[in-house]
Amino acid sequence: MLARFSCLLLLLGLLVWAPHAWAQTFDPRSAVPPDSVNTVADELAAHSRPDSLRRRFDQERMLIRLKAYSDRKTLAGKAVSAIFNFSRRQEEQAGLDAVLLDRQFDRHNFKVVRRVNIRTLDAFGYSLSDSLRLPRTFWEKAGNALHIKTARSRIRQVLLFRPGQELLPQALAESERLLRQTPEILDARVLVNEVSTGRDSVDIEVLTTDVFSLTGGIEISTATAGLITAGDVNFLGQGHQIDNAFTYGRSQPQSWAYEGSYTAPFRHFFYGQARYLNEYRQERGGVTLRRDFYSPTTRYAGALSTDFYAQQIAIAPPAPGEPFTFAPLRFNVQDAWLGRALRLRSYDLGYENPGRVIVAARLRRAVFTARPSPEYTNSTGVLGTLGYSVRRYYKDRYLFGFGRTEDVPTGTLISFTGGYEVNENVPRRYLGGRLAAASFSLRHGYFYGGVELGSFQRLDASRLWEQGLLGTETTYFTRLYHKGNWQYRHFLSTRATVGLRRRPGELLQGIQEDRGLRGFLPAQPILATSRFTLNYETTLFTPLSLLGFRLAGIAFADAAWVSSRPGGGSPFSGAPYTAFGLGLRLRNEFTALRTFQLLLGYYPKGLDTPNGTRLFETSRGTVTFNDFGLGAPGTGNYQ
Repeated sequence: MLARFSCLLLLLGLLVWAPHAWAQTFDPRSAVPPDSVNTVADELAAHSRPDSLRRRFDQERMLIRLKAYSDRKTLAGKAVSAIFNFSRRQEEQAGLDAVLLDRQFDRHNFKVVRRVNIRTLDAFGYSLSDSLRLPRTFWEKAGNALHIKTARSRIRQVLLFRPGQELLPQALAESERLLRQTPEILDARVLVNEVSTGRDSVDIEVLTTDVFSLTGGIEISTATAGLITAGDVNFLGQGHQIDNAFTYGRSQPQSWAYEGSYTAPFRHFFYGQARYLNEYRQERGGVTLRRDFYSPTTRYAGALSTDFYAQQIAIAPPAPGEPFTFAPLRFNVQDAWLGRALRLRSYDLGYENPGRVIVAARLRRAVFTARPSPEYTNSTGVLGTLGYSVRRYYKDRYLFGFGRTEDVPTGTLISFTGGYEVNENVPRRYLGGRLAAASFSLRHGYFYGGVELGSFQRLDASRLWEQGLLGTETTYFTRLYHKGNWQYRHFLSTRATVGLRRRPGELLQGIQEDRGLRGFLPAQPILATSRFTLNYETTLFTPLSLLGFRLAGIAFADAAWVSSRPGGGSPFSGAPYTAFGLGLRLRNEFTALRTFQLLLGYYPKGLDTPNGTRLFETSRGTVTFNDFGLGAPGTGNYQ
């Protein structure tokens, strides 16, 4: 694991080794973002350093001594100065308004957009929160020399306004959020040029900073086995995403595995993707053209896709001491859906009602060419969804990132899904529903809760319900606590996947990583038909950085209850699997490299090592956000 971590850092150093780049011309005054209506108070707070006497003495003394040591002219002092960064970051001081849909530009609604000026900044050395910050070091200039900036044409694809058109309500705030959601953009500001704006027209400034888009890594398991990854989230500055992962030296009959994808954005938020996976006992691939409900203002969404699957599956658990018996499963799937969002009446002429009524329909056909049991039949299904969605977004920092602006989705979602399936045995109908809600405040933190229930009913004399799913999810994180330059949060999440009359061979994909226990490698495969997981984590954000990577400490505790009862049922039939651990998290916000986590975990039972401990590196995130925009009508995700 340490070899993998060292190789990743070495690769990062090689990527930024290049001649000096010319500095960009940049007017700092145009990048000051109106993040809050309390701008004056925030600026005063930004220049007032907290009283060091009120902080813990050992913390302050450690930082002061380490900084003093870095000022020495010795070789060791220069090494410490090159590795750690002790400067206070403007992003941490500026303050942040919680409400994203800021109404400070409402007076410009329905004015004609006269001019849109787009400025894209390189990945290293620039900041939209600190307008005086410029590339100074050799590493920053060298990294920018290797980087291809995002093209202005790509930025225009994401904007919700065009020159010559009227500026609609929320278009500025939503465009800023959508820019931040793209993987090639680190941060964005969409501002009105108040100097040149007139009574009936408006000039808009769009400012973005990129991430360093090239990614790569080498994981060396043994002398002859490992994993090689390579990708680009902004190919040629056009927002195209390339992802490749090649595994070699496996002891299985197939010694290699490959997974890759290519995603291309088009105008009007259309995306095309081609993907392929080939590994032992599993091969699949497909292409998709899609358009999501990317914003509350989106009226139409839909997708077309075709996929093929070829795999070997275990129909039933073997007797004790006997090997697993696998059977071939091969099929093709064609899928299409279309959705329409209906706006509700608003009683505020300058502000749209955030609620939407959404109707969607889906047609899916599956054709099997090899089937392990008679239950797997060719089928054609039609699904329809009627839902109500309210979406709001807030700003915060230090959630998944280390100081960059992050958008927190909140709102309400209620949906009902019904459908009909024609197959070779017995026709079936489907009924399901979903309910979710979330709230957020800088004082109390964030809470999300959701529940989903759905099942098929056989339309024969038995009228049996089958292939059902009950899913629940909760997520909570506290507000951000401060101790001098140190900041921390607590995270807690639960997730349940309960099978109801599932088919033979339908099993959940274990309890590893994001499905349960991080870093867990069981001695024997865990065959589960129902699962409940509980995850807790404390993240401590430090003011230190290592070679451009911000440093955080984490402590975690995970638990997973599983049931192997055929068909599903309650997962609380036995003692849980548990995990406890400590570790470090490193993240460079200016690159597309994933977060690195070096963790030491202890597992009281089920691990394949005798002492129950494991040192590992992982990229698993703490929690994930669930948006409140409806997508394709579905039957629940059982995996």
